[in-house]
Amino acid sequence: MSGHAPVPPAPEGLTSQDFPVHWPVLTRWADNDMFGHLNNAVYYQLFDTAINGWIAEHVDIDPVATPELGVVAESGCRFLGELAFPERLAVGLAVTRLGRSSVTYRLALFRAPGDAGAVPLAALGHWVHVYVDRTTRRPVPIPDGIRALLATAQV
Repeated sequence: MSGHAPVPPAPEGLTSQDFPVHWPVLTRWADNDMFGHLNNAVYYQLFDTAINGWIAEHVDIDPVATPELGVVAESGCRFLGELAFPERLAVGLAVTRLGRSSVTYRLALFRAPGDAGAVPLAALGHWVHVYVDRTTRRPVPIPDGIRALLATAQV
C-alpha cells in the first residue's frame, strides 16, 4: 500500500453538465510533451483562451485599447486524466464568485461531449481575474458589459 489516496474521477461529482459555458478547443501537435500527452502548461493556455474568447465573442471590447484590464491574480489546476493530440476538447466555464472588481471562475477540460450528455472531467481548474486600470494598475469595477455576461454563467 503506497499511502496515496486515488484521485477521484470527478471532484465534487462534477461533470461537463455542471458548466454553463462550453468553449470548444482543438489540440495541436506541439501541445503534446515527451510523454505523449498534453503538457500541463497547455491546460492553462486553454483556460485563458476560453475565458477571453468567450468574453470577446459576446462583449464589444478592444482588449488592446480598453481602459480596464482583467489580470490573473490566481490560478490552479487539478489534473484528473490524460488528454493528447489529436483530440477535440471543450473548456467548461462557470462563475463561482462575482465581486466588485474581481471574478472567480471554475474551469474544466474534457473531451468534447457531442451528444454524449455528461462527460467526465480531465482537469478541474480555478482562475481569478482582477480588473485594473490600464495606466495605474489599481483595481476598478468590472465593466458593465462584462459583468452582465459573467452573471449569465454564475453557479
